[in-house]
Amino acid sequence: MSADNQQERPSGIASYYITGFVDGEGCFSITIQKSKNVKLGIQVIPEFHVSQHQNRTEVIKAIQDKFGCGYIKPNNSPNPKDLTSVYVVRNLKDLQDKVVPFFHSYPLISSKRHDFAKFAKVIDLMSQGEHLKKNGLITILKLAFSMNAGGKYRKLRLEDVLSSLESSETVRQKPV
Repeated sequence: MSADNQQERPSGIASYYITGFVDGEGCFSITIQKSKNVKLGIQVIPEFHVSQHQNRTEVIKAIQDKFGCGYIKPNNSPNPKDLTSVYVVRNLKDLQDKVVPFFHSYPLISSKRHDFAKFAKVIDLMSQGEHLKKNGLITILKLAFSMNAGGKYRKLRLEDVLSSLESSETVRQKPV
């Protein structure tokens, strides 16, 4: 298409381009870490990110502009030859109001759509405060550990996280 004909583009092409790009270079993930700073001792951090070689960051800048949130940073890979930058959205409200609705409107077509569905469910549960309740947190943990190749790249195991959740609660009863 020539520069003169750019106005003839279908209105949704940019959005579908983003979806296709994310299908190849994006990730929906839920980080789980132990923390003494949260009530149940388990912190849940949802993240959407898209990476690209630092010479082509205009692509991830355009995605950032489309969503109107998030930030771009160098990838924190331990490999010094890694020359990628990454666009990251972690803010729960931005994920709930911008990222998740976008991918509901412009769905992924690869198997990544399954991880997105779980990610969207976690965002919904967190938006309802379920990560602050034991049963809700357990549901979120199970969803998170079933994402992205079944959690095989995680440092923690689901069983260990669930058992730490159990052992961190103290049940106190009044003497009868």
